[in-house]
Amino acid sequence: MIDAPDFLDAARARGYAIWSGVPCSYLQPFINCAIGASGLRYVSAANEGDAVAIASGAELGGVRGIALFQNSGLGNAVSPLTSLNAVFQLPVLLIVTLRGEPGGAPDEPQHAMMGAITTRLLDDMSIPWEYFPTDAGSIGACLDRAGAHEGAYALVMRKDSVKPWPAPQPPAAGAKASAAGRPAVAAHPRHHFLRVLQKFENHVMVATTGYTGRELYALGDHPNQFYMVGSMGCASSFGLGLALARPQRRVVVLDGDGAALMRLGALAAIGREAPPNLVHVVLDNGLHESTGGQAVAQPGADFAAVAAALGYASATFAASPAELADRVMNAKRPALIQAAVLPGVMANLPRPKISPPEVAARLRAFLSA
Repeated sequence: MIDAPDFLDAARARGYAIWSGVPCSYLQPFINCAIGASGLRYVSAANEGDAVAIASGAELGGVRGIALFQNSGLGNAVSPLTSLNAVFQLPVLLIVTLRGEPGGAPDEPQHAMMGAITTRLLDDMSIPWEYFPTDAGSIGACLDRAGAHEGAYALVMRKDSVKPWPAPQPPAAGAKASAAGRPAVAAHPRHHFLRVLQKFENHVMVATTGYTGRELYALGDHPNQFYMVGSMGCASSFGLGLALARPQRRVVVLDGDGAALMRLGALAAIGREAPPNLVHVVLDNGLHESTGGQAVAQPGADFAAVAAALGYASATFAASPAELADRVMNAKRPALIQAAVLPGVMANLPRPKISPPEVAARLRAFLSA
């Protein structure tokens, strides 16, 4: 296990001055250390492919770039890696975590398949790779091997490769005001908003991956609740498909601001298709809270303004759980409701004991009842 500054210092000495990434708990020490470090700039990317493109642009501009992200998002980076880096021969350094490592520490179910195929995917893309160094003495040689390669080069990071590093001060919740009436300061935690929505027992609740789904489960497990695992940013598109297939059911998507930013283009499809039974709730705390607590790509983004521009029938804000419940019932649909929530997680938060296939089967039965 190494100290984060040891790697940052060695990379900076070799010209790696622009880092771009998407959080993972394995990467938390790195990102925490890189934010605000002198002589380098950390750019929080909306998704993994963007991180690769940012680092690639830096390389072409004469500054060495590093893209770092969880292996679950490696698929998002395949397009720029194969059609940008490979085509233009841009030597970007990748740091890809190995969640779900076969034979490794137990992990969440969404990591099992990607854990088994991460290095194979890199091989299939002709990207040379090695495991991330775990002792300070091997960092320099590792970076030298990576720097000598003309294209992308990957370091695959196993669990506990880097010692913990304290998090920087998070941005203030609800950092930006809005002419549309956005509350300037969050006043309620996420689980207060989730609790009030559970009274809508006939609605389908699609909860984004991470703490949102886990808190919804902790408040009470019900057959109308679908807990996404992995597939970050896909909750709104999944909800769109459900709403189109079951127009008689109201579908409520419980999204996060970081997840919504990751696939912001999904809002365009919702606005175009305009399902009258879809409500898109964005729980906004400015953080990637489920994967380390770093700031999202744009804290305080005005999702309501974006949704209105992309054709949602209504786009509003909710300052309290009661306001959210009222808007879910009465707003014109498709509706986007942005709720400013306080950072923080419920105490003693459990993980769902029901498996993902069981969740899917149960919701299918609920929809058919």
